[in-house]
Amino acid sequence: MDPLFLQIVQEAWKADFSGWDFSWLEGRYVEEEPAWDYRALVLERMKGVQAMVDMGTGGGEFFSTLRPYPADTWVTEAFVPNVPIARARLEPLGVKLVQVFDDNDLPLPGNHFDLAINRHESFSGKELARILKPGGKFLTQQIGCQNSTRLNELLEETNTYEYADETLEKLVADLTSAGFEILQAREDFPVAAFRDVAAVVYYLKVIPWQIPGFSPEAYMEGLEKIHVTIQRESELVVPEHRYLIEAVKH
Repeated sequence: MDPLFLQIVQEAWKADFSGWDFSWLEGRYVEEEPAWDYRALVLERMKGVQAMVDMGTGGGEFFSTLRPYPADTWVTEAFVPNVPIARARLEPLGVKLVQVFDDNDLPLPGNHFDLAINRHESFSGKELARILKPGGKFLTQQIGCQNSTRLNELLEETNTYEYADETLEKLVADLTSAGFEILQAREDFPVAAFRDVAAVVYYLKVIPWQIPGFSPEAYMEGLEKIHVTIQRESELVVPEHRYLIEAVKH
């Protein structure tokens, strides 16, 4: 087995990861943006808003780029290690942070928010309807049901991607049944390029739902094949899958 292959696999598996910071992948992984500019859409919707919430803020990395904030701004986060990171980054800016344990029971006031944004976080349409004011908007970019499944095809005999049934139609139906009017619902298939096998290992380590239970030892043969492919072709191109939904509460 190629010593270089083993070395970079071990390096990636041992590399640190905190918050929602993917800087370790710089130069190893290049991700194409979807057809829309989510950040620009959020900034446009924030104009004139008095109260907003960012659902699933991670370590606050993305949300911290959206300043200035409305007077009454909240964020939520469910992943325990991210909570102190987000708190340290956002609370000095006047943002209220709450930890979430259940999408169906958010620790947020009812009929309170003009805008809820959500980038890659699960949600309940019914609970969104509870926290938003009448006329309040929900803007979300979601990971699609076919996201990066090329990795599953290359490494697994059976695709174990646990969100394979999270279709755009299903998410739209959830919001519609909760009393929302859908303003737009779009999907796109941007691509990502892995420039070495270390990027694949790191990605699967920090995105554990792509291949549940992933470890290099369990998938060494497939990883070596990917390594050979990248050496030959300079990169492994993998289609991603994104949804954009904008909805307003009646």
